[in-house]
Amino acid sequence: MKQGNVVVGLLAGAAIGAVLGILFAPEKGSDTRKKIANKGKDSLDDLKNKYNDAIDQLTSKLDKAKNNGLKMYEDGADLIESTKR
Repeated sequence: MKQGNVVVGLLAGAAIGAVLGILFAPEKGSDTRKKIANKGKDSLDDLKNKYNDAIDQLTSKLDKAKNNGLKMYEDGADLIESTKR
């Protein structure tokens, strides 16, 4: 969890820095607003990708755990059957 907090903090700091940099740049307001909107969209897309990657990793780990549990169950059932004979 600590690594996730660090990543979120870094992303938030980078986003704030980018917005402040754009706000203080000597450009027209409409250009500045477009840049802020684009940065926000890029940050949101980045966050969605990281979320999807995390979900994929969790799903993979859960599938492995499920398969390992099923294998243990089957091995246990086979062991019980072999002792009955």
